[in-house]
Amino acid sequence: MAFPPVLPLSTRPLQRAQSLHEQTYQTLRTAILSGELSAGDRLVETQLAASLEVSRTPIREAIRQLQRENLVTTDPHGALRVAMLSVTDAAHLYDCRMALEQVSVAEACRHATPAQLEQLDLAIQQAEKAIEQPTHQLTNYQLLHMDYQFHRLLAESADNPWLVSLLDQVFDKMMLLRLRTMQHNPHVLEIRSEHRSLYQAVSDRNPTAAVAALQDHLLASKKRVIQEIEQIGGKG
Repeated sequence: MAFPPVLPLSTRPLQRAQSLHEQTYQTLRTAILSGELSAGDRLVETQLAASLEVSRTPIREAIRQLQRENLVTTDPHGALRVAMLSVTDAAHLYDCRMALEQVSVAEACRHATPAQLEQLDLAIQQAEKAIEQPTHQLTNYQLLHMDYQFHRLLAESADNPWLVSLLDQVFDKMMLLRLRTMQHNPHVLEIRSEHRSLYQAVSDRNPTAAVAALQDHLLASKKRVIQEIEQIGGKG
């Protein structure tokens, strides 16, 4: 499986084929969701403009868009920072994800094509193979990308593009959350046995078993993530 490259901002001058605002937004968004810019990092317009070799105007526009997506926030002193999600945020996001993905897996049982089931199985096999290697070199971002790929394939198999779009918004926020917790404890992510159980239920075309497997998977993940946030001091 190919993973998106993560490049330092300082080596990523923008090309002019697209609008500077769109390129700036995409570059900053990727940096945040990959962990290159970590939760709580301060965002200084002049520094970002210098790194990307643009004026402050597209930086300012991109940051406004990221604020609307709740990926950037303003601290009590007025400084712009990468959002740092709390225990309450985590619980709310998991509740949203649970509601959406229960629909996703139930519909995947009904609509997944043989080719989509094969893709899901391959995604699990690749994750198992990568993680079981004694000295695997995958970054936290790459591990989370594997998890995201599996769950997005499930959503696509539900044959409901609106569901995929809504889940993508939740997945973005959760990437921020889970990168932070994995930096503290890489074992907070489980993408082998829990994914395998979920896949088996979908493959068997059993919506009841699939929803139950999903609930077990997400409740276990929610518990692990919240415990990590509490340990690293994010109880707000």
